[in-house]
Amino acid sequence: MILLTGATGFLGEFVLKELVARGHEVTCFVRKTSNLNNIEKLNVKYVYGDLNNYKSICEALKAKDAFINIVTLGSGNGPKIVNACMDMNVKRAIFVSTTGIFTKLNPKSKAIRLEAEKLIKESSLDYTIIRPTMIYGTPRDRNMWRLVKYLDRLSILPILGNGTYLQQPVYVEDLAGAIVKAYEKSISIKKAYNISGAEPLTYNEVVDTTAKVLRKEVIKIHIPMNLSYNLLKIYEKITSKPILKAEQVLRLNENKNFSHQEAKADLGYEPLSFEEGIKREVEYLS
Repeated sequence: MILLTGATGFLGEFVLKELVARGHEVTCFVRKTSNLNNIEKLNVKYVYGDLNNYKSICEALKAKDAFINIVTLGSGNGPKIVNACMDMNVKRAIFVSTTGIFTKLNPKSKAIRLEAEKLIKESSLDYTIIRPTMIYGTPRDRNMWRLVKYLDRLSILPILGNGTYLQQPVYVEDLAGAIVKAYEKSISIKKAYNISGAEPLTYNEVVDTTAKVLRKEVIKIHIPMNLSYNLLKIYEKITSKPILKAEQVLRLNENKNFSHQEAKADLGYEPLSFEEGIKREVEYLS
């Protein structure tokens, strides 16, 4: 029996479906405010709890063989989860982290995630850490869906920087499959895997591929990175709730391509091409 957190979220929904499809018995750990429609459709058990409440984690782990945590480690709950698993003698645990830990920038969440991964690796758990790149695939993602909707409406796209930095977004169903295979395969124990899309693409190629799928002609207007950064610094000073920050320009212009060769070798991971994945996402427009 597996205890699964994050089952009502964008990625967790697909992980739950994959676990059920592969015959695993699952109990979902949910908050009382969670929308349970997808869980109830699959007729899966659930228990109420809160990752901020150590006792509720321990109570939910009773009689479980494994724990799969989809909730971000950046929330700071890593120590509670690891300690609860050890206290309740649940040795097998899968944690979803992020390739964002490799950024050269220093957002606050980076240190929290790095500390959580360190704690997991130093624990006595039979752990596997999964580090996805940017996840996309449905209107619930925070990244590609915005681009899809924008390009569907407009034909001119301003790009902050030259757009030649690399990305390797991962399709949500590919990632869900990798998480479940990591749980099933003992070769993954005590390992961490980067899970990325099939190929690295420049941001310009991401835009061009999405436009091609939408059958749109898009004009890209590149705004020099330094100019973008300085304009946003001024914007941040004159507004109390900026919708875009200067730091995001630096993040946008950082390469985010990561090899998934170890996952391919150990888990048989074979992701979709970006063009095929974005075709599936664009279908949500109809």
